[in-house]
Order: sequence, then C-alpha cells, then structure tokens
Amino acid sequence: MELNKLKPKKGARHAKKRVGRGPGSGHGKTAGRGEKGQKSRTGFSRMLGFEGGQMPLHRRLPKRGFTNIFKKDFAVVNVSDLERFENGATVDEGALRKAGLVKGQNAGIKILGDGKLTKKLTVHATKFSASAKKHIEEAGGSCQEIQG
Repeated sequence: MELNKLKPKKGARHAKKRVGRGPGSGHGKTAGRGEKGQKSRTGFSRMLGFEGGQMPLHRRLPKRGFTNIFKKDFAVVNVSDLERFENGATVDEGALRKAGLVKGQNAGIKILGDGKLTKKLTVHATKFSASAKKHIEEAGGSCQEIQG
C-alpha cells in the first residue's frame, strides 16, 4: 500500500453539483436558486443574524455585564497531577508542558489544592491556592511564586 494509491471506498464520495449547465443537467436555467428575489441574484450575501428587516434577536435581547479585556487566564494544575513527578524533582512550566498538564498560551500557572501529594517537590508557579501551598509543604516540598 502506498499513499499515492489510496482512494475512498466506492460510493463514499458524491460528484460535485454542476449548476447552470443546461436543461439536461437538472440544475440548468436558474441553477437551483428559484425564480426572482434577493437570494437569486449573484453576489448575494446576508448579514449574520439578519431577519428581513425585523429587529434581530441579538438586538432585541437585554444586555448585561461587560467583558474585562484585561482578564488573565491561568492554566490550572491540581496537586494530585503533580504526583506523577519523581521525588525531589523541580516542577516548573517546562516540566508541566512536557508532562502534558499545560497547553496553549496562558498568563501563568496556578496550582490548586485538589487531591493528595506524597512526594517532596519544588514547585515554581505564578500562583498557589492556600490549600495547595499547605499540601506541598506538608509533603516536605516548597512553593516558589514567579512573576508571570
């Protein structure tokens, strides 16, 4: 088997609809657009949410609150997730990314205190919850806050 010889199963692919190619095609003359009207014209594009001139739903509904454009999204890691690291290890952003616990772009990493920790770890993160700090220090480890 070679990549250039791969083909989909028979019947898995449909032929492209070729419109406006004469009466014999079944899609000739008006090309499946009906007779007259706005949608039959070339170049027609309707605004998203347009309701034919009626006040659109997104404008009829009341608006509440606001979106803080300065909000910082932190990657969240639980103490139970840190159990996979070896005893005495230093856990930082690089180690967490390598372990697959942190993905994408974030303003920093916050360690939360859900679960148990039995290993002595040195954890470098942007923020720690009070319970996470307690769990890590009870296990003999240390928490170091870094600027994100």
